[in-house]
Amino acid sequence: MANPKEPEIITDKNQMREWSRSMRAQGKTIGLVPTMGYLHQGHISLIKEAHKHTHLIVVSIYINPGQFSPSEDLSTYPSDFQGDIDKLLAIPGGVDVVFHPYNLYDYGNINGVEPIEGTSGSCVEERQLGHETWIRVEKLERGMCGKSRPIFFRGVATIVTKLFNIVDPDVAVFGKKDYQQWRIIRRMVRDLDFAITVIGSEIVRDADGLAMSSRNVHLSPEEREKALSISRSLSRVKLNAQNGQISCKELRNSVTQEILEAGGKIDYAEVN
Repeated sequence: MANPKEPEIITDKNQMREWSRSMRAQGKTIGLVPTMGYLHQGHISLIKEAHKHTHLIVVSIYINPGQFSPSEDLSTYPSDFQGDIDKLLAIPGGVDVVFHPYNLYDYGNINGVEPIEGTSGSCVEERQLGHETWIRVEKLERGMCGKSRPIFFRGVATIVTKLFNIVDPDVAVFGKKDYQQWRIIRRMVRDLDFAITVIGSEIVRDADGLAMSSRNVHLSPEEREKALSISRSLSRVKLNAQNGQISCKELRNSVTQEILEAGGKIDYAEVN
């Protein structure tokens, strides 16, 4: 059995740029898999997909404060960096670099910088880090997840832009579990002329049907059982649609009813 491939761990963005430029000078192509860490088999599937398209793989591990509002779960988002490295070592072919920056919104001496009046608060603005440039994909970020998390996609588009500018990949792979996010990144890449191919990878589920997510670790056994109502209701609606049910209202109501009966709360249910 071959020895596992040890990734180079880079924490400095300038060093990350130099690595990418050096590899490009050698004619290598680079794939990027952006993550917030606490890796699971869903993330591993993204890395395996990236292996199909490029010579080299960069996995970023960075919990992005720009997509969290002060009332959200930034402080409790799960993290296990050494566990992540162990999982990466077990992947056939491994990864070449783990980009693990400390703070991509730190611009040096920012003491005394005041938040910009009128901004809707992310954790970045709350901490007065001096960052005031944001990327918005104006129509696609409306509605669905964007309705209950109005700064979320602004934060995602901005951090992905920063990662693209630092890593300079040829290909980037995102999971379709976050479908609206994937479509927003594709539109951003098109509109801003990034020379990057954005690939969407299919949802990976546990054996019981629950979509894999780092936050699942916070679910109690009872909550996890109730959460299965999401995949059950969506699967049933998909089957009904395939069998000729074309009333969007009835399909939505079917999903909503099953999740509410399981004790869930609906942010939205949409048929697109």
